Amino acid sequence: MERIEPGDLVLLRRLPEAWDTALAGARQAGHGSELAALGALVDPDAALPDPAPPAGSYRCRTIKIGAQGDLLEYIAYSWFECDISDGPRGTLRFEKTTGSQRQEGYLYPDNDRRMVFLGALALGGQETAAPEYGEQPERDVAAVLERVGRERWRLVEPWPEYESIIVLLEIVPRSHGG
Repeated sequence: MERIEPGDLVLLRRLPEAWDTALAGARQAGHGSELAALGALVDPDAALPDPAPPAGSYRCRTIKIGAQGDLLEYIAYSWFECDISDGPRGTLRFEKTTGSQRQEGYLYPDNDRRMVFLGALALGGQETAAPEYGEQPERDVAAVLERVGRERWRLVEPWPEYESIIVLLEIVPRSHGG
């Protein structure tokens, strides 16, 4: 795996705490029915074996859970376009290609139920690409990718720099619509 920044390693190790804090905040704010409708997507223990998605075109949507400060405890966005391609040395490259916050970076094997994503955010329409992981720490994204259904994955970023406690990307093949 690429060298992970020590602070990002700490954040990934705190993923169970992020799930507990984010879900409790969203439920307390009255979003229990929305969370329940998401099923396995928001079940911290839903990860299935064989997490690596095949290369291809995907649809993804961002769901922000829990709030840092006085912000919304839950918000789900519309579907966007994402791509997964083969990367160097056994990695996969993930890129959210549409939307105002576009994650891009590499997925590294971690264990039989998850991969680690190290990347960065491209912001707004003025940027064609994100900086490389580690170049602008405030834009870095460290997350885990887990398979939660036959053709359904989630990218879970705990304690992002802004807004929420968890940024969750639901990822399904483009042929699934959304």
